[in-house]
Amino acid sequence: MDFFSAHFPSIVHALQHFQLTPWKIVGYTGTLMFTSRWFVQLYYTRKYKRVVMPLAFWWLSVMGSVLLLAYFIVGKNDSVGILSNFFPVFVSIYNLYVHLRHRKNPVAGDAATG
Repeated sequence: MDFFSAHFPSIVHALQHFQLTPWKIVGYTGTLMFTSRWFVQLYYTRKYKRVVMPLAFWWLSVMGSVLLLAYFIVGKNDSVGILSNFFPVFVSIYNLYVHLRHRKNPVAGDAATG
């Protein structure tokens, strides 16, 4: 509890003096995209009653990761943010490439038949 009470005034101060910058908009947009991919995945999993990774999941992953990486490199210059978003960019791009290469069904991720 002492930790919280010691840092509470600085938290309140930061919230009261919040400034929305163009780079924060980039960061928030990346966060929104990267987080929304889980809602897309949840929707399709519930719809098909099995675990599904739709194409939209990978697009949101790539775009969210790229925006977050740009924010942490240029907008904030934060090594923790850079390292935490560097690897997901490549994994997301690879998975998107594999998904598109195999011409999967864009909704369910199943192999196209016919």
